[in-house]
Amino acid sequence: MAVVMDAEALEAFMREVFDQVADDFAVDHVAENEITMRLLTSRRHLRPGGTVSGPSMFALADVAAYLVTLAMIGPKALAVTTNCSIDFMRKPLADVPLIAHAKLLKLGRQLSVTDVLIYSEGSDKPVARASLTYAIPPASMG
Repeated sequence: MAVVMDAEALEAFMREVFDQVADDFAVDHVAENEITMRLLTSRRHLRPGGTVSGPSMFALADVAAYLVTLAMIGPKALAVTTNCSIDFMRKPLADVPLIAHAKLLKLGRQLSVTDVLIYSEGSDKPVARASLTYAIPPASMG
């Protein structure tokens, strides 16, 4: 299956549909069943102790799984998360972006399953690992 939406199209879709958070994320690379993107961390993503908050890391994993799915099926605003499991493994650095490498493991008519590894930029040790399942709306719902 070929990529349907490239990085530019995915970022434009985010600005159109999720403008309230679109500026928090940047898509670096899209390939068949894979995406690399980043959370552009700022003070509002931090928790006490000077680390990126769990909810911010969850958001990066969730958006990465969403966008890698859309990259393959096209713009479906009503695709929704149906399951997520996330392991927080290390304290991320607070002063650099977080990088997500997402791999689409299964893409069916109704569900997609994605694994996501999250890193502090410049580090080769993951700070979190997530597995997400998305429900894909019927063609009539877009």
